[in-house]
Amino acid sequence: MLAILTPLMRVIEIPMTFLEKRLGMKNPAWLFLLPNLLLFGIFALLPVALNLAYAVTGSDAILLADRPYVGGDNFSALLQCDSYLDPNSCKDDLFWRAVHNTLLFVVLQVGLMVTFSLCTALILNRDIRARGFFRAVFFFPVLLSPVVVALIWKWILQREGILNAWIDGMGWQTFNWLLDRNWAFGWSVFLSIWAHMGFYTLILLAGLQAIPRDVYEAAKMDRATPWRAFRRITLPLLMPTMLVVLVLATIKGVQTFEEVYAFTGGGPGTATTMIIQYIYETGFAGAPRLFGPASAASLLLAAVLVVLTVVQLWLNRNNVDG
Repeated sequence: MLAILTPLMRVIEIPMTFLEKRLGMKNPAWLFLLPNLLLFGIFALLPVALNLAYAVTGSDAILLADRPYVGGDNFSALLQCDSYLDPNSCKDDLFWRAVHNTLLFVVLQVGLMVTFSLCTALILNRDIRARGFFRAVFFFPVLLSPVVVALIWKWILQREGILNAWIDGMGWQTFNWLLDRNWAFGWSVFLSIWAHMGFYTLILLAGLQAIPRDVYEAAKMDRATPWRAFRRITLPLLMPTMLVVLVLATIKGVQTFEEVYAFTGGGPGTATTMIIQYIYETGFAGAPRLFGPASAASLLLAAVLVVLTVVQLWLNRNNVDG
């Protein structure tokens, strides 16, 4: 194999040596980066520029040449409210209903998921029988597609689903879980926790295993109770990992779309409509297709995600410095 590769490398070396002499010692690195930079520019930077252009133009035309410039009208229409706590007082009430749903979803989902992930990580960090098996079981839902997860739970919770069949078999009254606003929202939170908890459990488990064991041995010699050891040793040493998990879970929660959309379609009514679904339906699924408001909403969401990303980077830097 080496006998075949050596002549080939020598042939490739001839043009590379020529380019190095012509471009200098440092510039050839840009030659290797150029294909990736072109792909990044076409599929990342160009869509962002187009999104910004659509956000400051109006009408339902798809070509920019046919769209009149409206400045910040799309942003002001989204943000025009008498009271941001009451979506009915807003000009675009559907946008603010989606914002309220997303905020409530993030608070419930992130709080419960971090709590359950921590409890699960603490259990899986103990010396229990079949520990590797249970770790795999908790991580398995992460490997499933969001749409598959949604369809599984929709099959369980629908009117003639498994849960109602079991309830009917027990002689109790069945319930339309997905037709009640509160239940549909609650099950959406549960679905998201079930699907993603294994990922954050794995991160917290890695953080727990990084804590030196001799610290616990010293606490045991001092006759510290398990609760005191958890409160004075585990939580402080695990807090950097907890903060990173919190930020990651918040970013993921804000971006929730596929699983909830496939699960409830945003209903009943607008009970489970999230901000990403609003952007999708306004810009692509609705009639007419309002690219301007959808682009403006996506830029507002991007600003929030940038802030959360900066917080995450700051936390990571402080953890490294610490």
